[in-house]
Amino acid sequence: MQKSLLAITLSCTTTLLHAQDQQAYRDLVDRAWQLYEAGDHAGSASAYSQAFEALGWKGTANDRYNAACSYALAGVPDSAFFHLYRVAEKMDYANVVHMTNDTDLVSLHGDARWQPLVELVQANKDRLEANFDKPLVAQLDSIFEADQALRREVEPMLSRYGNDSPEMQDLWRRIAAKDSANLAAVSRILDERGWLGADVIGGRGNMTLFLVVQHADLATQEKYLPLMREAVRDGRAQGSSLALLEDRVALRQGRRQTYGSQIGTDPADGSSCVLPLDDPLRVDERRATVGLGPLADYARRMNVDWDPVKYAEGLPALEQRLKEAEAEQDHE
Repeated sequence: MQKSLLAITLSCTTTLLHAQDQQAYRDLVDRAWQLYEAGDHAGSASAYSQAFEALGWKGTANDRYNAACSYALAGVPDSAFFHLYRVAEKMDYANVVHMTNDTDLVSLHGDARWQPLVELVQANKDRLEANFDKPLVAQLDSIFEADQALRREVEPMLSRYGNDSPEMQDLWRRIAAKDSANLAAVSRILDERGWLGADVIGGRGNMTLFLVVQHADLATQEKYLPLMREAVRDGRAQGSSLALLEDRVALRQGRRQTYGSQIGTDPADGSSCVLPLDDPLRVDERRATVGLGPLADYARRMNVDWDPVKYAEGLPALEQRLKEAEAEQDHE
């Protein structure tokens, strides 16, 4: 009995420590990114190193690549190459176009280690793309750019003219027209070939299928949601992307979202808020199952105040305000 109790205690302690390590890692990575954006490249590199140490010297490929950029900008090429070779050799990093055009890494180009690194990343790319449907990859690349290009104009346009301006309304019309054309193309692909995985259309192509459906009308989302669920079960789509689609569909159907991915405006004061969320006290457990980090981290990036207890208490009132605002808009 004592042995079993000890085993349970050790298991709980290990789980708690792992959760604390993960949180420390995320906090340090966020700090590293903030320092990078502030131009403190040496401080950013140091924060990345602390993050990897907090996680037993582990780290994601994206974070290691960003650490390499900070080290390169800080004038520490040995550490920059260490991280770049690690993602290339251990994590099959294959984005050779991005790496060779990344201005953060220009200081490394004259180093004898640069060209072998480029050749290694190119070899990763060639191997990963050996079975790609190249014409379809090219088509989806074009659709991705079409989906994102006009949306990049939204924030500057909002800041300059405001949401009710003729300029902003014209931009929304152009986005809607482009979304319609993109949906027609993606619907043909989904109907004829199903939800293809990254092994056939690459990671960006796979993401493009999701983005176009995510930006579609409710009927289209309801049609393809079961297909995406199946794709996630089979490893052909990302659970984190599915979570966003699940949340958007739920809200459009008048239900509460599950993962807290959808941010909106509180009619009370115009502040950003997490739109109605089911069981907010356990949201991080659900987010973890699909590969999403804590809602507090996401909310902070979206400039949203997040206190799950306070949110739960105020949720009925928030839902009432949103319902009244929607009814008022319908009458206009």
